[in-house]
Parts: sequence; structure tokens; C-alpha cells
Amino acid sequence: MTAAEELKHLRKILKIEKEEDLQQYRKFVVESEISERVKNGSSWYPVKITQTGYGRGEQVFVELERTNSKNSDHQLQTGKRASLFCNTNNQASKLRVEGVIGTALKDRLRLYLNADELPEWINDGKIGIDLLFDETSYKEMDDTLRIVAEAQNNRLAELREILLGHSPASFSADFYTSESQQLNTSQNSAVHNILNANDVAIVHGPPGTGKTTTFVEAIKQVTLKEKQVLVTAPSNTAVDLLCERLSAQGLNVVRIGHPARVGDHLADLVIDNKISQHEYFNDIKSIRKKAEEFRNMAFKYKRNFGKEESRQRQLLFNEARSLKQEAIKLEDYIVSDILSEAQVIACTLVGSNNSVLRDRQFKTVFIDEAAQALEPACWIPIMKAQRVIMAGDHCQLPPTVKSYEAGKQGLNVTLFEKVIERQKVDTLLEVQYRMNKAIMEFSNQQFYRGKLTAFETVANRKLVKEDENPLLFIDTAGCGFNERTENGRSASNPEEGNLLMNYLNDYLQQLTNYDNEVMDKIRRVGVISPYKAQVSFLTEQLENFETLASLGKKISFNTVDGFQGQECDLIAISLVRSNEKNEIGFLADTRRMNVAITRAKKKLLIIGDSATLSSHPFYASFLDHVQNNSAYQSAWELSYLG
Repeated sequence: MTAAEELKHLRKILKIEKEEDLQQYRKFVVESEISERVKNGSSWYPVKITQTGYGRGEQVFVELERTNSKNSDHQLQTGKRASLFCNTNNQASKLRVEGVIGTALKDRLRLYLNADELPEWINDGKIGIDLLFDETSYKEMDDTLRIVAEAQNNRLAELREILLGHSPASFSADFYTSESQQLNTSQNSAVHNILNANDVAIVHGPPGTGKTTTFVEAIKQVTLKEKQVLVTAPSNTAVDLLCERLSAQGLNVVRIGHPARVGDHLADLVIDNKISQHEYFNDIKSIRKKAEEFRNMAFKYKRNFGKEESRQRQLLFNEARSLKQEAIKLEDYIVSDILSEAQVIACTLVGSNNSVLRDRQFKTVFIDEAAQALEPACWIPIMKAQRVIMAGDHCQLPPTVKSYEAGKQGLNVTLFEKVIERQKVDTLLEVQYRMNKAIMEFSNQQFYRGKLTAFETVANRKLVKEDENPLLFIDTAGCGFNERTENGRSASNPEEGNLLMNYLNDYLQQLTNYDNEVMDKIRRVGVISPYKAQVSFLTEQLENFETLASLGKKISFNTVDGFQGQECDLIAISLVRSNEKNEIGFLADTRRMNVAITRAKKKLLIIGDSATLSSHPFYASFLDHVQNNSAYQSAWELSYLG
């Protein structure tokens, strides 16, 4: 395929993905009763309004607390679009106002409304909130793919051919070097690679290897040569982390995006707040106030008035419009002034098409977590670039693709993967600072060609020195712990779950025999399963286990996907699958397992059924690994089995 044909195909499968996403939205939100929407987590109803007011960027907000289905999972997450409604007299379809979710907790959230003031029906009762379908992102991605495919005789056309492997990437003959004492050899090599890239460079950062540290140093070095760079990532969380780290390095960072989508601790970096702190902002407020006064004067004229009154009214409206235009021009000047002074402009991939950036071009565009980004989204910031720097790890979880068909046709293959495969522009970070070497080694051999080494201070770290093996697999084969599924939903295995909780509780209790302060020294314990239903079951069991419960907020339960990017002293994993057909479902995506086993720093405990798992070559290799390293134990050896 030519590059243009490849992008045309990408547009086609992006459309398939959009249709699947829309169908799911219609099924679970539009066509469902409110009770069903609450059940599937796409709505809260009824809610209690706990606070209203004006937040960042002078935006009106409503704080809500759900009154039923408390502590259950939901989809109303930070940054998502949502609709506040009033269902008095079954008028929910009419009495609505849209907004963006700011802070979202288990049972409380803040919604920033796309309105100048609160709706009149806000105190009428029967208030609820629905998740909205976000069509804007799909349109942005599709428009971008069309523009990239049609590009001719410009830098975008050249980058298209290079990134998709039809032209070779090149590096500068004038070798730039910058040795940082804070970085190791491979990290410095990655920075050198970036400084000398004419077209594209990649930082391949396996778990715990300091990818973000390396990326931040590279951005800092590039800003010494270039006045300004664009820094992007697929998620607001990833962008916020970079903003925090770059700002701490003393760089002038401006965060572009809806204030509701940005962490509170970064409020001072958001462009809306920088506008309100600008020396000319009071002039804008004054002009807008005058415009409002003229408009109010115009509205005082009654319907029945003569030609002179009509002329006066029109003059007042004209004056109000003129002042409004003046305020807009002044705000445009302030925005331009703020952006011109910035060393780093940061936003999400889709956010790089924000109107304030529409005409801006950058010598260098950075894309973090590129291995978790859909290719169409990556092209949005690339349209503004002379060269592209990406960081990520394609051996961990890929971006979420909702359509099986779109995924099968290639949507789950990222631009990051394509560039690594088609060009020689990547640097592997080889020293990891997270895991005991026994925890690291299987992942190292399976995914990173045995090139990783554990830094000396972590290579032998344990919860207590008496713990013989930081890695342990407990085999439930033959125990009759069969998996369950309800209504075709997520799988669970309660008996395996109980075994895990019992073992973990006893293990932690035994550690106190060696060190009675060990529970205080443990910072975090993570209990993971690939399946939501199993996570829910494990969470519900916590109160039955005294030692585990005593950890309080130190212990957390989540899916593998939910733990990506995190680390814990101790990780316990329930693999769930156990059946006569030896089917392992999406455990076959071994990248998910790579994420799971690389979260642990000092102890990794895995429980599963070897009879089912061994049907897949990856898990067969894992079973050989644990047996060869004295890290295997049969569940039959445990005194409390059953």
C-alpha cells in the first residue's frame, strides 16, 4: 500500500469504530430507561446537588452526589462530556444542559456547564446526569487523515512518507551531544538520538526504566535550541504529569484544554487562568461590562416606539456589538502574548487542534504514551510539526478499540509500532529502577530480548529479607475452581478469589513474625485481575480478612488496564480462567500480562490454573520459568484449601 492508500484504509476502519461506539452509546444510553442507564454506569439518577458556583475560567459548575448505586462502577469520568437533566413531569429529553466532567470520584463529581448561568429548573428536583457521545474527536481524526493523505510538496507530505516507511528517516551530521549526570547511558543515548533526529525519534521505555524522566530531559534540551515545542499525549492524565514535571524544571508551560479536564494542582498553567491573570484582563472585564450596560439600555425600549427610539435602540445594540468585538480582539492579543512567551505548549492529541493553536507550527512535536494512542489521533499534532518525537512501550497495553472488526483490520496497530517496525530510529531504555530482578526476568526475556537489567539498589529488594522468592505462582489445577460468567458478561472465579485473599492475608501476617513494623513500611498493595467481575468479588471480600483490611487506603483493587502506569510493593494477580476447553479469552493478549507482572516492586503473587493456561505458548513458557526458578507451588499444598 502507498501511504495515501494506508491512510484511506485507516479512515474506513475509523468509521467502523465510530459506528460501533455510537451503537453502544445508543444501546446503553439513548434507548435505555433511566434505571438501565444507572445500572450500566452511564447515568446517575437521582442526584443531590451539593454545591454550585463559578470555577476556573469563570465557568459555572454544579457538584453532584449520587443517591443510589453507591460505590458501583460508572463511566462518568474526568474529561468526559455529559448532560445534566431534570426529569420533572418526564421532561428529561427537553430540560437538559451539556457540560464537561471535572473532578470525578466514586460517588461525587463536578460538572462544568456549557452555559453562562445555572438552568432555571436546577432546583425543581429529579435531577440526573447522562454520559454523552463524543462525535467531535472522530470528526477531528477523520478530517486530519484526509488532509494528511492529500498533502503534496510540503513537510507534512514528507513526514507522512517517512513515518509510514516509504522514505528513510535521517539524522543530523552535526552531532549534538548533551551528557546529563542525572541519566544513565541508555537514557543519554535516547536524548542524543532526539537531538540529532531530522524527522523522527522514538524512546522505547519498558516499565520502570525512567521513560518520563528521559522525555522531560529531552524536552528541556530541545527548548534550549528551539524557542517553543508542542508536548502532547493521548490522555489528560499523561499531559498533566508532563506539565507537572516540566514546570518543576523551571520551564514556562502553558496547558491548553478545557479547565475541567486539567488537574486542580495545575490550575496556574491553564491558559484560561493565565488570561485572567494577565495585566490587560481587567480592561476586558471593563469593556464587557460596558457592552452589557448598552445591551440592557437597548432592551429597556418598549415595543411601541417611534423612529427616533428605534434608531437609538439600534445605536445602543451597535455600540454593544462593537465593544464585544473589541473585547474579543483584546483577548486574542492576550492569548497570543501568553503563547508567544511559552517554552512548552501542552495538550492532548485531539486538543492540539484547539482554535488557539490553529495557525501555529512547531519545529518539534513530542508525543508521550504514543503506544497507547490511536494512529488517527497522532496525526493531529503531527500536522503542526517539522519533526516528531515519540515515547512509549508497544509491549504494554494498546489503545482501546471498541469494534472487533476495526481492530482486526488494523486500528489497534499504532503509529508508534509502525515507525519502530519500518524505521531504525528507536532507543531502548535498558535499566529498570522498579522491580526485583526475579520479578523482572520473565518479562525481560519475553518482551525485551533479555536486554533489561535491574539497577543495583532494586535488584534484590524484598518486603523482608527472609522472603525466599519475590515471585510465586500458585497453581489451582485439579482443584475444581471453575470460572463463571453471568449473562455473557465478565468472568469471575470466586473460589480462586477466596484462595488468593486467604493466602495474601496469611502471607502478610507471617511477615510480621520477621518484622513487626513491616505493615507500616509497605506503601501500596495491589490486587489485580484482568476481569471486572473478579475485581468486584475480591473488593467485596476485603472486610472478611483482618490483616488485609488493616492496610486501609494502602490496598487497592483494579483491573490490569486500570493499573497501567502504577507500581506497588506487592502485587497479587487472579487470572480467573479455568475451564475444560482450555479457553483463556483476552488473556491471549500477552501485553496485558506484561503490564500486570511489571507493577510489582518487591513481591509478585500470581494464582491461576496451569491446565487451562498452558494451552497458550506464552503461559506454558511462564510455567516453565516459575518451575525452573523454584517459584511454583500447588494449591494442594496449602492447609486452608477449600
